[in-house]
Amino acid sequence: MAADEQTPDAAPEQEPARPLLRVVSPDATPEEVAALVAVLSSMGGAEAPAPKPRPEWGAPHRSVRRTLPHGPGGWRSSALPR
Repeated sequence: MAADEQTPDAAPEQEPARPLLRVVSPDATPEEVAALVAVLSSMGGAEAPAPKPRPEWGAPHRSVRRTLPHGPGGWRSSALPR
């Protein structure tokens, strides 16, 4: 096999990724570019937002009543916390 032939498992060269930020104005100072990069990187955007908490007052399991205590002393134990 010749050295210049590609094997099937060799990965083809990929194009370099496009830059995320491009300075259009040539008179921007390095401090201004650094400030812009700091502001944009602090905004975040790579991570997903946290899910909203569900309100508990309307949850279906809260509409189910517990069984009432039976037998002697049931009325007394009905007011006790579980």
